[in-house]
Amino acid sequence: MEEEKFGFSFEDEIKQAVLKFERMRKNNESYFFDVIEFESIIDYYIESNNSLKAFEAAVLATKQHPNSVSIQLRKARVLLDKGRAVETLKILKKLENIEPGNHEIYIAKGTALGMLGDIQGAKKMFDHALCLDSDDIENILFSIVSVLQNLNYYEHLIPYLKTLIEKEPEFKAHLYDLAYAYEKTGDFDNSISLYLKYLEEEPFSDSAWYNLGIIYNKLEQSEKAIEAYDYALAINDQNSFALFNKGNILSNLEKYTEAIPVYHEYLEVEPDSFEAMTYLAECYEKTNEAIHAKKYYHDAIELAPEFADPWFGLGVIELNAGNTDDSLIYFRKAVRLDDENPEFWYLLGKAHFAKGEKKAALRCFREALKIDAYYDEVWSDIGTIVLKENLALKAIPYLEHAYKVTGDVPGINYLLASFYLQTGCNEKALKHLSLAIETDKNLYSEFTDLFPTKLLTTKIIRLLEKNDLI
Repeated sequence: MEEEKFGFSFEDEIKQAVLKFERMRKNNESYFFDVIEFESIIDYYIESNNSLKAFEAAVLATKQHPNSVSIQLRKARVLLDKGRAVETLKILKKLENIEPGNHEIYIAKGTALGMLGDIQGAKKMFDHALCLDSDDIENILFSIVSVLQNLNYYEHLIPYLKTLIEKEPEFKAHLYDLAYAYEKTGDFDNSISLYLKYLEEEPFSDSAWYNLGIIYNKLEQSEKAIEAYDYALAINDQNSFALFNKGNILSNLEKYTEAIPVYHEYLEVEPDSFEAMTYLAECYEKTNEAIHAKKYYHDAIELAPEFADPWFGLGVIELNAGNTDDSLIYFRKAVRLDDENPEFWYLLGKAHFAKGEKKAALRCFREALKIDAYYDEVWSDIGTIVLKENLALKAIPYLEHAYKVTGDVPGINYLLASFYLQTGCNEKALKHLSLAIETDKNLYSEFTDLFPTKLLTTKIIRLLEKNDLI
């Protein structure tokens, strides 16, 4: 090339222009730059993600070359990077009148409108840009897709990306982008199909396998999710996200013994993950390895003392071991750190009940139900306490009020049925039991103890037999 003959390349020109600009800034002097130099300087800073210097260069460039469309267009891009869409549109409106056939102006205008939430206006500008230059369709499409990706308009970028794939079928990365767009819009069938198609061409893409794992997990296809994560890890054993998600799936499947080494492996990559320590401790707790469980709960607390879950985990261990006073300390701490978790309130209530503190237990149970009215174990335990204390008659008005407020919550109906049965109001008992069974008949097993056989009427027995519950 001619430039190489003299030992001077275009990259050298850019470097020299940037150095000259830096020197001007450092010395607080004023230098003149031609349009090409300014274009190179601004582009360099944009590509370097240095929006501050790019803006400074763009402002100076527009002062020295106020009639340059290319400079004004670059200033518009810098303003977009700074989120100043309204100012950008003012500049672009002037540029439209000067160069109405410049597709870059309309891509920038579409970007500004998209940032302002006007996606239909943005698409109108993008479509207009595509009509202006038939020789550069691929690059225009790529710019449009990039803009819509950055603005998270995944549903709207899909048609443009499909057209781009038709134009550039050799670029397999477009398949990945389309699969990801379908994933973000919740179209998992199309997303899976495209990821698998992409993996036929790029089988060693750990990110594609990882994304497949996420989708399979959302679809509750656990085995396929684990298999996808295993592929991702075989390609890249440092993919910590795949390790973490695999451990979580195994734990959710109650395969705690299998999950433990996965969490250990994850902690080798991410040693300061207090969440992973907590989940690992829970796995040890579930496998009755209390010493290991306590160790990792305490390690998590040391790293993140304001994280409620390990405090709660220690409370569970102590409660199961019969150390009620210690469990209360940990549960209270967990509730103070996170008072919106119904399970924390429930177990705190269980601990109070274990100590014979029934009023405190009921107060905690009520807090749990305020957060989650469908927390069935809480309703069951409330029923047990009420019946043991012979408080069914007193409890009915409160439950009827709760029923009016919340509607057909299964737990309320099962308790009302039980309490009405205990107090001899058999028709009301039948009514609420019918509602409960209609809503969730499988839940009856949680409340069986509240319906002693000796109190069951003929109609209630028929109802239970009809639903295969006895």
